Amino acid sequence: MRRAAKIDANQPEIVDALIRMSCSVQSLAAVGKGVPDLLVGISGRNYLVEVKDGNKEPSKRRLTPDQTGWHQKWIGQVDVIETVEQAIDWVNSIRRAS
Repeated sequence: MRRAAKIDANQPEIVDALIRMSCSVQSLAAVGKGVPDLLVGISGRNYLVEVKDGNKEPSKRRLTPDQTGWHQKWIGQVDVIETVEQAIDWVNSIRRAS
């Protein structure tokens, strides 16, 4: 039996920031198996985001073995975000590029 999905402590504040920027956000944390934490909709496009806690020491922010394997196999886009500020910059860069 799978245990409850564990999310990083900063994920709720990153999700709130994305929603305040008019993004749609769906948590994928319960999927597990290395799948990124969030599906984010921005300006009609979908993006996958892995959330890591930027307040933790670098060794605690590494991708897990499942995440590393998933990222290596995935042909599409996936980004890693560690802070609210990084999330804001990420959304703005996507919007500028559109």
